Amino acid sequence: MIKFINKLSFVLALAGLSAVAQNTEIQYLSGTGYQDTKEWEFKISDGRKSGEWSTINVPSVWEQEGFGKYQYGIRFYGKPFPEGIADEVGEYKYKFTVPKAWENKIVKIVFDGSMTDTKVRINGRSASDDTHQGAFYRFKYGITDLLKFGKENVLEVTVSKESKNASVNLAERRADYWNFGGIFRPVFLEALPATHIDYTSLKAEADGSFEANVFLGKAGQNVSAEITILDEKGKKVGSTMKADAVNGADKLHLGGQFENVKQWTAETPNLYTAEIKLLKAGKVVHEIKETIGFRTIEIRKGDGIYVNGQRVLMKGVNRHSFWPESGRTLNTELNYADVRLIKEMNMNAVRLSHYPPDPDFLKACDELGLYVMNELGGWHGHYDDAVGKKLVKEMVTRDLNHVSIIFWSNGNEGGWNTNLDDQFDIWDLQKRPVLHPQQEHNGVETMHYRSYGETLEYFRDDNIFMPTEYLHGLYDGGHGAGFDDYWEVMRKHPRSGGGYLWVFADEGIARTDQDGRIDNQGNYGADGIVGPHHEKEGSFFTVKEVWSPVMIMNKPELPNDFDGTFSIENRYDFTNTNTCAFEYELVSFTSPLSGKAERKTVNKGTIKAPSIEPHGKGELKVNLPGNWKDADVLYVKATNANGEELWTWDFTWEKENEAKASASGNVDLSESNEFYTVSALGTVVKIDRTSGKLVEVTQNGNTISLANGPKIIMARRGDRTLDGTVNPEFLKGEDRIYKEFACIDEEVNCSENLLNISAKKVDGKVVVEANYHGILQKVVWTIDASGLIQLDYEYEYNGVVDLAGVYFDYPEEKMQHKKWLGDGPYRVWQNRLKGTTLDIWENDYNDPIPGESFNYPEFKGYFNNWQWAEFTTSEGKIYIENKGTDTYLGVYSPRDGRDALLYTIPNTGIAVLDVIPPARNKVNATDLCGPSSQPKWLSGLQKRTVYLKFDK
Repeated sequence: MIKFINKLSFVLALAGLSAVAQNTEIQYLSGTGYQDTKEWEFKISDGRKSGEWSTINVPSVWEQEGFGKYQYGIRFYGKPFPEGIADEVGEYKYKFTVPKAWENKIVKIVFDGSMTDTKVRINGRSASDDTHQGAFYRFKYGITDLLKFGKENVLEVTVSKESKNASVNLAERRADYWNFGGIFRPVFLEALPATHIDYTSLKAEADGSFEANVFLGKAGQNVSAEITILDEKGKKVGSTMKADAVNGADKLHLGGQFENVKQWTAETPNLYTAEIKLLKAGKVVHEIKETIGFRTIEIRKGDGIYVNGQRVLMKGVNRHSFWPESGRTLNTELNYADVRLIKEMNMNAVRLSHYPPDPDFLKACDELGLYVMNELGGWHGHYDDAVGKKLVKEMVTRDLNHVSIIFWSNGNEGGWNTNLDDQFDIWDLQKRPVLHPQQEHNGVETMHYRSYGETLEYFRDDNIFMPTEYLHGLYDGGHGAGFDDYWEVMRKHPRSGGGYLWVFADEGIARTDQDGRIDNQGNYGADGIVGPHHEKEGSFFTVKEVWSPVMIMNKPELPNDFDGTFSIENRYDFTNTNTCAFEYELVSFTSPLSGKAERKTVNKGTIKAPSIEPHGKGELKVNLPGNWKDADVLYVKATNANGEELWTWDFTWEKENEAKASASGNVDLSESNEFYTVSALGTVVKIDRTSGKLVEVTQNGNTISLANGPKIIMARRGDRTLDGTVNPEFLKGEDRIYKEFACIDEEVNCSENLLNISAKKVDGKVVVEANYHGILQKVVWTIDASGLIQLDYEYEYNGVVDLAGVYFDYPEEKMQHKKWLGDGPYRVWQNRLKGTTLDIWENDYNDPIPGESFNYPEFKGYFNNWQWAEFTTSEGKIYIENKGTDTYLGVYSPRDGRDALLYTIPNTGIAVLDVIPPARNKVNATDLCGPSSQPKWLSGLQKRTVYLKFDK
């Protein structure tokens, strides 16, 4: 079955009309991508299923088809031809027929990507004298003379996973990512008229000026060209541009000026179509269409990056072409989904690390709006001059008309061959800036992974600072942790260019040799803001909130005399806030103590959008009802012109928050030498007389194993001095170990020395009071007739800590579910408090292994702004309520990866915490991630109150 891109041309061909000569006809020999493939014959030299002919889906990476060996590149870092490398050779065969009508045309075979040395034969004859080297680039060969028209042809392709060229291996195959083999992008035929357009280089500027170079691929005789610009509705814009070729020239140059064009930006991705016609002797012989946008890119040295005359910061991320089931073989749906997800985080930019992507990804960036840095392959190693020049040409000539591309990148982190810097302009009429990631070039310093302090220092330089990689994610650390600190510096500095987070998604492959297990190669591939299948981690929402282009600046707690006026900032570069929509919702909550935890909307409505110019400030006025303070929370939601959420803010106000439970009956107190036992409405509580701790709870005869609390936890990192600094004598990595003290280590003076304890009945309640000498100073238990327990405790610690508060033990194996009113649904860190919303949330118990399983949001961790939580266990329900204090709810301890690379934090069961740890990232320890990542000093007496209730 022959597939044609232009159906009209196919119909005309059948009718025998001359107009068929106007179009390029396409016949796919492979499928178009993942889940649309064709079977070819295949044999591999080594590894799984080697030595015998079978079949394989094309396009694909052969590892995912069950062939060969899996290989992660960095294992052989810096070695061009190492022993033990996976170096399979694959042989492909495919039989195909081309139309007899193509006999008088120029036919080319096109490979969009093949890893990596590729040799092509048609009917036993070589399509080229050269083996193509370089995996991620479109290459094509003229094969007209090799074909049998209207008859069966045989295509044979030999693909070597490793290159014979040392520079190709060092640039592409020795990097921190998976190495695959095979024809991983589509293969197709192009049928062109004898006189045709080879490619075009277009330049459409923000002022409406337009230029085009139309390349013929050979000398043109009696040839002319016409270009017509059409808007999004297909309506002609301005006049048709025309030019005649100078006889003997292989290029035509056309130009024109257009009025009142809609400019293209990442916020306003306005597109036009350029209809390009090639005429010979006045008759159209070839016609193509290119999508264009009018925009201008400038680097103003010592100042900033400008789009259409407006300084713009890159709110960007690095992105690999990757999907767990298919490796680097993608399809249109996956490419567009990546762009939509990047845009959902309020990002405006993407760096294509570390190779050019599928054309569909760039098409999506054009249409949906992202500023693109398109990158020549290179990762510490670089291509040599000969191969590099060919690959620059292949990359640039394929991609140059994509308006979304604003930078070319020459390699990565030392993978720059500076001899190639001038090659990009040869092919690119726009002469877009060329950058060197992790090196200053063209006035832009792109140094990677600077600490917060180093970042401040880089901004003191004269160059624009735009790190092309920063805040290196790993597991649940990295992107969101310290991100707000970094961004506040970046957005305010006059020489900032923004930056690109590392990295968009975990590069975990579903291994076909291990029953589909997701393999992140230990911690190497577990760096994403989203998981391998784009599971959203907590940092996803932190980034989304911090990078919202509309910001409400009011504090989260509103004053009691609030009149409905919010201060807002418009952080768009080109968009007025009057294109956005705003709405509010007033919500009341009830707790499980009232019988059922419910969320009830009290009032909601739309808010008139103010008119605030880009980078301006103004007010948003909400007409609240007179009884608005009867509700518990006010939500304000902002959406963009497409109806997509920018962010939803929540606001509260001072209200009495006290647990209430009423019941008639008695509360009983009994004493033994060991315990005080208190009974009320089916709840029986035992308190140890030697420690003042809760040691046993039964509810209607069923034991609920909440015990051994409240216990004080005070901890700091193992490498931290008593003054909060980092001890340089500690071994690298020991900063990740948290040292516990306060009655944990027998060698540390106990901080919970019981002085006295007493119990009595007061006003129909039982009160048990324990007094201590040490950090913990007082614990008071008050149990009423309903079984509600009020716990008041006091402690005093003067010093620096990374984790502080009290906790109870409860066995994880009995935990099933939690529901809570507080910020969620994701856990927080001290340096990642943004990205959550106040509401009633719930999730089942889970205990994912970071980097190996991807169940989000995680059950365990720290939760901010909480009011109550209800835990469902196999024994019954545990309810805990916070009485108006600014504490965190701790639910066990966050789990690190198996390698414990980020942290080792003491287990704190179910906890009420005053200090929680920050999270580090893969490159920078916590102290290096900014002000919010620093340890906390505690001083003076701390008084806290919580309530406990149990149910069967």
